[in-house]
Amino acid sequence: MLPTYPVPLRLAIVGPESCGKSTLAAELGAALQAQGIAAAWVPEYAREYYAARAYHVSPADILAIARGQLAAEAAAAAAGAQVLLCDTTVLTCRIWAQVAFGAAEPALLALDRPQDYALTLLACPDIPWQPDPLRSHPQQRDWLFGLYQQALADAGVTPLLLAGTRQARLAAAWRALQPWLPQLPNF
Repeated sequence: MLPTYPVPLRLAIVGPESCGKSTLAAELGAALQAQGIAAAWVPEYAREYYAARAYHVSPADILAIARGQLAAEAAAAAAGAQVLLCDTTVLTCRIWAQVAFGAAEPALLALDRPQDYALTLLACPDIPWQPDPLRSHPQQRDWLFGLYQQALADAGVTPLLLAGTRQARLAAAWRALQPWLPQLPNF
């Protein structure tokens, strides 16, 4: 029997830079909506944050982004979504702080609760790198992937690893959702 989670069903979509997380969130959201499920894609808040200011990273910025990500999740939940597709989580902020500054602040660590998600999808770095102004580690994706794996293991969370083509990733995520949403047809 699956554990009971409050509505909305929260999915964490995490992983290194340029691993298809946003693409998956958008496509999975559209596929769920086509089935009549009120799915909301919660975009990566860092993009909104840096759209209004220069890209300069400080621990205070990372903490503000983590809080903004959680606020965006709360707003999507309050709007009536049945499923939240969280295109990154505070875990990403925590890893970002570790990489940039050697450690995450206690306030940031307190916000990092990977166990609050019904399902965690961890995108593998097996697709080509796509340049982007907010991406900076094209040669370190495997190392970053290991940081995600370790952080999730430390939190007692077993993620679903997503690898391969866009279609393969979407199909794997869909199958993982079927126990939670039994009305979903086979993909």
